[in-house]
Amino acid sequence: MRIRQGDSLELTYCANIHPGETLDEVEENLRTYAPAVKERVAPDISMGIGLRLSNRAAEELTANEARLERFRGLFEEHGLYAFTINGFPYGNFHRQRVKDEVYKPDWRTAERRIYTERLADILARLLPDGVEGSISTSPISYKPWLESQNARDDALRAGAGYLADIAFRLFEQRERTGQLIHIGIEPEPDCLIENTAETVSFFKEWLWMRGASLLVREHGLTAAQAEDILREHIRLCYDTCHFAVEFESPREALSAFERAGVRLSKIQISAALRVPLDKPDAADRQAARKELVEALEPFAESTYLHQVVARSRDGALRRYRDLPDALPCLADEEAEEWRIHYHVPVFIDRFPHFYSTQEDIAATLTQILLDASCPHLEIETYTWEVLPDPLKTDIVSSIAREYAWVIDCIEKAV
Repeated sequence: MRIRQGDSLELTYCANIHPGETLDEVEENLRTYAPAVKERVAPDISMGIGLRLSNRAAEELTANEARLERFRGLFEEHGLYAFTINGFPYGNFHRQRVKDEVYKPDWRTAERRIYTERLADILARLLPDGVEGSISTSPISYKPWLESQNARDDALRAGAGYLADIAFRLFEQRERTGQLIHIGIEPEPDCLIENTAETVSFFKEWLWMRGASLLVREHGLTAAQAEDILREHIRLCYDTCHFAVEFESPREALSAFERAGVRLSKIQISAALRVPLDKPDAADRQAARKELVEALEPFAESTYLHQVVARSRDGALRRYRDLPDALPCLADEEAEEWRIHYHVPVFIDRFPHFYSTQEDIAATLTQILLDASCPHLEIETYTWEVLPDPLKTDIVSSIAREYAWVIDCIEKAV
């Protein structure tokens, strides 16, 4: 929904909070939850929805014109519209083990390109007039699958090529229809692109160089034309949880992207767990660490990856692939703080034994509102079903509380 009069800033929540892999399930979620949320947060205006469509649901939509029209009508019926899609998870995303399967297929494969193109075709049919569209996607691949630098370079090269193909397709679509749709690469811990430096490197050294060269060869463009197309249609999805886990300052990261010319596609508003650790010589350290392990164990669930980054007092970072791998090390950990990739509700800033990275969300919103640098904001707390029981509330009430907190944060920032 438009949250301020006179500008194009859109706010939504990501529907990946609702389990649903088939088109029937997606439609049922839209009928069940979206109108109830709208009644709480936007009763008098149209409300934007951040869609999440699996490849299976996307295939169902693109294979049947009548079904796509009915899907579009569902939005109109309930006073909703779509302007962004979460195109990161290709397959199943709830109620079974996801872990590193969420990165498959990666950008080394045509399957990932085809899926993303399907999403772009669907979004083009759903976008209201005068609203630009965004699609977030995975950060090329997952580092543990790529042991050598050659393998990583090959993945970056393939990803740049496939993304260049999509950029040109979106450019042609805009020439025909006037619709602007951009893809947002979403850095994530342990992925091939996970922090500011790796993001800037990919855009500069792979996408804008090798991707542009491909467009020059295949479509007869000048180098400048090719780079302009890539800058317009391939951007960055900045997830506040992911960058907080990397211990990155929002102001410094966003300033670095601006200096490099990396444009923002959307901001995903999410909070990580922040766990300060006692000093190594603290009294009763063993008992305190045992208590902390017990407090974190409910978060070590079996569905999603919850990467852990530990920062020592000299600023060095140590990484654990998943929270269950990290917990046995906590007793001997010499770091001053852990950050855990676990999307907790954004309106919670502290827990009995640790905190969230809520402050990073506020800092990010302040910066992007100051710069007017991003058109789309999407609240993304997809872990509702696997949250420890004391944190669970009615899902509609929880989503409404997240909206209220974000809107209040925006009002304070401006």
